[in-house]
Amino acid sequence: MTRTYGEGCPIALSLDIVGERWALLVVRELRLGPRRYRDLQEALPGITPAVLSKRLKELEEYGVLRRRELPPPVAARVYELTAWGAELEPVFQSLARWGVRSPVLPLTGEVSADSVMLGLRTFFDGNGDGDGEPRTPWSASYEVALGRDVYRLRVEDGRLTELARGPAADAPDVLVRTTKPAWQAVLHGTDPLDDAVAAGRLSVTGDVAALRRLVAARTHPTPR
Repeated sequence: MTRTYGEGCPIALSLDIVGERWALLVVRELRLGPRRYRDLQEALPGITPAVLSKRLKELEEYGVLRRRELPPPVAARVYELTAWGAELEPVFQSLARWGVRSPVLPLTGEVSADSVMLGLRTFFDGNGDGDGEPRTPWSASYEVALGRDVYRLRVEDGRLTELARGPAADAPDVLVRTTKPAWQAVLHGTDPLDDAVAAGRLSVTGDVAALRRLVAARTHPTPR
């Protein structure tokens, strides 16, 4: 550990481990599954190669992530969260819910495709309609392709039970092909789903009604 607060407080210890610049964002990009070094570079364009290598080395030493070699024909080295590292999930969700309600600083700048999908998980409410009224629970499987980034989702009885990187093992009920900006606009409510489909910004195969339910389940917290 190169720097430490030197306190016996568990919060200080946590910051010793993940408080360095870019550390939490590196972890963020591993929440949906393993990634190669170059994938992390592309997802975090503001980080230099030297800093990324340093953060990966530190986080591995601390036990937050590990390296793994994929067998042929892939034959690539990937980074993935350990079980302990994955326990940071509630921290990320709390930070997202807190930060999105900032009364001073607006949300600006680019986000990765993983961040767009993780926002769906963080702000998902499958049992309400946004106005506090109950909604009939539903179940459906989804595959969302944002360019070359592909994600699989599963909702069971109104609960988002799966969100991971990679295509669905079986044919999904809904297949969406679009771009990251178009999908983000639909999820944020700035581009109505039906308008985006009609204009060709989204290509949808399968149960459109189930897709409407998924989009409607993404809540929109207001700034404080």
